[in-house]
Amino acid sequence: MLRHPETKYRPFQPINLPDRQWPNRTITRPPVWMSTDLRDGNQSLFEPMNAERKMRMFHMLCDIGFKEIEVAFPSASATDFNFVRGLIEGGHIPEDVTIEVLTQAREHLIRRTMESLKGVRRAIVHVYNPVSKPFREIVFRMSKAEVVDMAVSAVKLVKQLAAEQPETEWVLEYSPETFTATELDFSLEICNAVTEAWSATPDNKVILNLPITVELATPNVYADQIEWMHRHLARRDSVILSLHTHNDRGTAVASAELGLMAGADRVEGCLFGSGERTGNVDIVTLALNLYTQGVAPGLDFSDINAVARTVEYCNQMPIHPRHPYVGDLVFTAFSGSHQDAIKKGFAVQQPEAAWNVPYLPVDPKDVGRNYDSVIRVNSQSGKGGVAYLLETEYGVVMPRRLQVEFSGVVQKHADSHGGEISAAEIWRLFAATYFDTAEPVHYREHHLFEHGAAQGIRLNVEINGTSHLLAGEGNGPIDAAVHALQSAGFGVQVRSYEERSMSASSAAGDARACAFMEIANSQGGAECYGVGMDSNIVTASIKALVSGVNRAELAVQSTIRKRAA
Repeated sequence: MLRHPETKYRPFQPINLPDRQWPNRTITRPPVWMSTDLRDGNQSLFEPMNAERKMRMFHMLCDIGFKEIEVAFPSASATDFNFVRGLIEGGHIPEDVTIEVLTQAREHLIRRTMESLKGVRRAIVHVYNPVSKPFREIVFRMSKAEVVDMAVSAVKLVKQLAAEQPETEWVLEYSPETFTATELDFSLEICNAVTEAWSATPDNKVILNLPITVELATPNVYADQIEWMHRHLARRDSVILSLHTHNDRGTAVASAELGLMAGADRVEGCLFGSGERTGNVDIVTLALNLYTQGVAPGLDFSDINAVARTVEYCNQMPIHPRHPYVGDLVFTAFSGSHQDAIKKGFAVQQPEAAWNVPYLPVDPKDVGRNYDSVIRVNSQSGKGGVAYLLETEYGVVMPRRLQVEFSGVVQKHADSHGGEISAAEIWRLFAATYFDTAEPVHYREHHLFEHGAAQGIRLNVEINGTSHLLAGEGNGPIDAAVHALQSAGFGVQVRSYEERSMSASSAAGDARACAFMEIANSQGGAECYGVGMDSNIVTASIKALVSGVNRAELAVQSTIRKRAA
């Protein structure tokens, strides 16, 4: 049993912002994106990326469309320092991409960081220091004035060293670490001091990054904090307001979305939510959330599988199969009711119409996924999933009542065998149930003839292993075949009949026509379906009739045995 939380934890106090505006806003354009996969994401790995993996990740981030990429903590290790030098000296940085590096607000670390950037065309120098009361009083034992002086001194040193390298275009980013746990008026004081020290102007903007270093409250509280800062910052026209949300409470994406609504311009995060502890904001999820609301995110995730495999290789960590948009199972429905709704949605979705398929917030094809795995079958599945797989893989479009009938066969198989059932296994069950029914009647061939106004048929069959030539007449081939079988003692009645053409590319072989016949036996037993396939529709129809007769006979015999028992 958990201890009483009220004796150990204190709720986060709400922000006094009675006229907050962000709840009435929507996101209409993407933020400036900054990937921190190579820094914050890399620091969080069991085994940090080597140079080859870091380079592969960097090039992929450029291909996706990131224009700002935090590549390293150069003062932390020789590996990071050398990686920055390799990017610059090797000419790996595209003209429209700006690299960013992180440093604490300490002189020797700042000097080492600036040294790593010599010769770069453009760079963001990201300086930070913790500013919340617990850090001031417990970790650093510093007053507020001393904390402000630490930040301002660091900014002035960056400015001085930048002036010594005029060939580079320099951008300052400052983060008051632990912002969300800090008094807002003090966060405002230190941020204003930084922009003044840098001499920020609309043409020389400062990036003020307001991080959720550790999630302490609900996303609406963060939105209030961001809106309060957005309203009160001096030189707001000279500031790029940035978000860096972590996921300790599992709400990093929501916090970032509300933060954008509250006035922020920029978002820092990692692909698939990598990062310290529970991770940074998941930029893939955030960007595709925008996409599903009709906002082009400006990042290319049209081949999400390739991105996912590269990230897994570089991070040496798997992506969860239920991860939003990219997990192996996120476009997969096992539930019968879900499958039925998805199947119906696909049936009416028009190519140029707004996307409106139940249970699928995004078209899988938009992220490079196909529809092959959208519906898969296990013991939780129903008629919709079975019907979808037979239709997409084998071109068999079953009537509604046949879907219900055959789903029972699949369900029974799934219950007895367990696990997932592939499309090939469903096809095998379908064939065994409807095509391989050679007892008591086995179809061999037929010949049609005209008899006045009637249609005649000669039906060559085996009945319980003995050859028979049956003849019948009717108002068409099916009616004639029914009368032929009735002449042999089969009390068959056709309740419904449908025929469908099949795709030439289906996996069902050379068959081009499929016939479905619902049969009732005059001797009792429930109605059941027969199915026939052939390149000739009349032959397919007669095969369906024979299939139905055999299944009806089996049902009658089963009923007799049950009564006898």
